[in-house]
Amino acid sequence: MIGLLISILVLAISLLIISKLPLGIDIDNPGAALFAGAIIGLLNGIWYAFPQFIRTASWLFTLGIVPLLGSVIVFGLAALLTQGFRLRWGIGSAILGAIALAIVSSILNSILAATGLLPAGTV
Repeated sequence: MIGLLISILVLAISLLIISKLPLGIDIDNPGAALFAGAIIGLLNGIWYAFPQFIRTASWLFTLGIVPLLGSVIVFGLAALLTQGFRLRWGIGSAILGAIALAIVSSILNSILAATGLLPAGTV
């Protein structure tokens, strides 16, 4: 449970960071970022419920297209369900935002793992 809360917090901070980049992503306040982070975290948790070999096979056989499409759909769904979180350029912003969110959140997770605040195996 603590891992999910840390994940939601990291996603919310990542969303606030990428909203400052010129990617067409608008977030009105930290509360909207926290709610969107919760939606993204919970929907990503469904993807990680599948066994590792299925996730790896889908990545290998499609050269990463299936996980990317899943991330874009989750990102767009979070924007649709969260008041105060908008995608200015539609699908283009969702694609850029999903890629930027993956990069920024993995950097933040690596920093947390390096400082000992997050177990090293979770990054």
